[in-house]
Amino acid sequence: MPLYAKFMKDLLSKKRKLKEDATITLIEECSAILQQKLPSKLKDPGSFTIPCTIGNVTIGKALCDLGANINLMPLSILKKLGVGEVKSIKMALQLVDRSIKYSYGVMEDVLVKVDKLIFPADFVILDMDEDSEVPVILERPFLATGRALIDVQQGQLMLRVHDEKVTFKFFEAMQHPDDEKDTCFRIEMVDSLISAKSFSAEICTYPLKKALVNAVMNNDEEVDEEL
Repeated sequence: MPLYAKFMKDLLSKKRKLKEDATITLIEECSAILQQKLPSKLKDPGSFTIPCTIGNVTIGKALCDLGANINLMPLSILKKLGVGEVKSIKMALQLVDRSIKYSYGVMEDVLVKVDKLIFPADFVILDMDEDSEVPVILERPFLATGRALIDVQQGQLMLRVHDEKVTFKFFEAMQHPDDEKDTCFRIEMVDSLISAKSFSAEICTYPLKKALVNAVMNNDEEVDEEL
């Protein structure tokens, strides 16, 4: 008798019993996936930058970075300040591309004003090209001095001095550039609305949008006259 037929015969004659369901213990990672306890995967919120003032120089975006233990300032910013004593301390800095940069010096006890708060900070001066977007880098010492609280999910950074605090919301800040002179804005309008004969410029409440619509309508009239 084939094994399969014998197996079925034993089952039907109750000579053989099925084994009871076994209990398998899953590891914590598998349990979290099956029970959907994992948090939602979010996108990169971008760099954390804050506006600050050093002396008479306004820094629109100072990069807040936890990746190093020194605050960096380019030599060009130091020349704009025109104040402060620079200690001639040579320091070798290895960059991401493995190249070596040597510091110009160190300026200590620089007062950095962030909103209504003022913090002392030491800066390593580096002879490098100034980044127009992020000219100054504030690292771990500054963030520790400011008792920084960073909420990456909400895109918020809070600095505190005693009972005073300031909060920066980076998602809102990215919608309002600090230097409009170097910013190019673009307005897009739906083609169907522009070409629609029933569309009237009178319903436009924004002056720039109204001017654009009037220009398009006037251009259409000139084309019709030429035809």
